[in-house]
Amino acid sequence: MDTLLTNQAGLDAFRTFLKSEFSEENVEFWLACEDFKKTESAENIVYKAKMIYSEFIEADAPKEINIDFSTRDLISKNIAEPTLKCFDEAQKLIYSLMAKDSFPRFLKSEIYKELVNSTRVGNNKKWLPFL
Repeated sequence: MDTLLTNQAGLDAFRTFLKSEFSEENVEFWLACEDFKKTESAENIVYKAKMIYSEFIEADAPKEINIDFSTRDLISKNIAEPTLKCFDEAQKLIYSLMAKDSFPRFLKSEIYKELVNSTRVGNNKKWLPFL
């Protein structure tokens, strides 16, 4: 699944699939965390952390992710002084959820089949590392 998340065609197809299952918040959160970890200025760390928190973590967030209470509570306590690692545990949980639940269903989906077919040129398959 790592390769899928770093391949634009694969990521686009996976996002489309997750939207069809009403669970696109998972990959959006994972991508937001990846972007967040690259943040360099302390000011931007605080800003981005609060954006991620309000969009994905807090109760009734517009794209609230499904994480356990203790992980959510720990993030809530640390959000006032966020670090680049403040979402790591939640990101691991969401990655695991996608890998064990969404990704296997994606591999059986019509969206995946269309992606595979679109990578064919004649009888040759274009290189997509996750196929």
